[in-house]
Amino acid sequence: MDRVMAQNRIRTIAEFLIVGVCTVAFAFNAAGVVATLFTDNWAGARDFVTYWSSGRQLTHHLNPYDREGILALEHSVGFSGSAAPLIMRNPPPSLLLVLPLGLFGIRSASVLWTMFMLVALVASVRTIAAIHDHRKSQLNILAYAFAPVLSCLIAGQTALFVLLGLALFLRLQSRRPLLAGAALWLCALKPHLFLPFAVVLLAWIVVSRRYKILLGGAIAFAGSALVISAIDPVVWSQYGHMMRAAKLDIAIIPSISMALRLFVSPSTTWLQYLPAVCGCIWAIAYFARHYEGWSWIEHGSLLMLVSVVVAPYSWFMDQAVLLPALLHALYRNQSRSVVAVFALLSAVIEIANFRGVPLRSMYLYPWTASVWLAWYLYTSRHAKVEEQANSAKAISGVIATQ
Repeated sequence: MDRVMAQNRIRTIAEFLIVGVCTVAFAFNAAGVVATLFTDNWAGARDFVTYWSSGRQLTHHLNPYDREGILALEHSVGFSGSAAPLIMRNPPPSLLLVLPLGLFGIRSASVLWTMFMLVALVASVRTIAAIHDHRKSQLNILAYAFAPVLSCLIAGQTALFVLLGLALFLRLQSRRPLLAGAALWLCALKPHLFLPFAVVLLAWIVVSRRYKILLGGAIAFAGSALVISAIDPVVWSQYGHMMRAAKLDIAIIPSISMALRLFVSPSTTWLQYLPAVCGCIWAIAYFARHYEGWSWIEHGSLLMLVSVVVAPYSWFMDQAVLLPALLHALYRNQSRSVVAVFALLSAVIEIANFRGVPLRSMYLYPWTASVWLAWYLYTSRHAKVEEQANSAKAISGVIATQ
């Protein structure tokens, strides 16, 4: 009895410490989000400035990908970069998302953009919770405190809009395929995060004959491309020129693919795409094993995690798109230890962010996506063991009553 009491006491103390660490980490990062709205010159110092600059250029009928014009605008609002501006590298149709920002000054646009991101986050979490019928679950709090989510809000990155597109697709694909396909327009803001996912999606559409999803996506892409081309008839050539000048092949972006290339042969560009190729091959085999009972919630979660891990390049904030997969695992296995580990992992990264670990750090950020994948695999296995144990107990109970 004394041993049990001691174990319970230790567990209580550990849980109290974890809650304390997570609360402090969240508070500091939440303060960083607030600081982006009310601190002078902060709006022009975060990644958001590139979206505002492109929107500003477009509203004045100028090249939204122009290096010199963007740099001049960014310097005028507090950007400290010297010769290399932050240029929006999303394809031209995505300019429709940032076009309204150009109608406002930097501070007003920053507040508006943050409100857009918060709406996208809340809508995403509520959509994911609705899929699992967990609208009132306290686990949803962990989604709002997820480290990549807070980093998105601080930097003003677009990954939260990508998350919304993924959540809407998962919600609508079975009942409203046309709208589900249109939701993929948001996912196309960062297509490099979805390579194995996209391969399986196309295979699933063909096998299940869900061509309305393909039609919905085509309508959304074609419509946005036509609108942006009407606003700027040469936008595609401007985009192509910017991408050629960007030299992404020599950019250091903290991801597993980049780490592999730097470790093996820094000058060999194709090595950076090798994990994505291997991921696509694995995805095809994975789909072939499960296509008869394919579930985008169950099987798509692992697929999305692998897609982000093997992406040819990605930033830490991009991992916000993993929320559907991680919440699926949390809903399925609500043991206190599993929840505590997830919260603590997120808090550790939040503390690193607050302490100023650069987002280009090759020591921390290439491995975070793999950590979420490992946690998901462990949690899923733990959930299956519990389900089997509960089934065995149920069968034993039925036999005993007979």
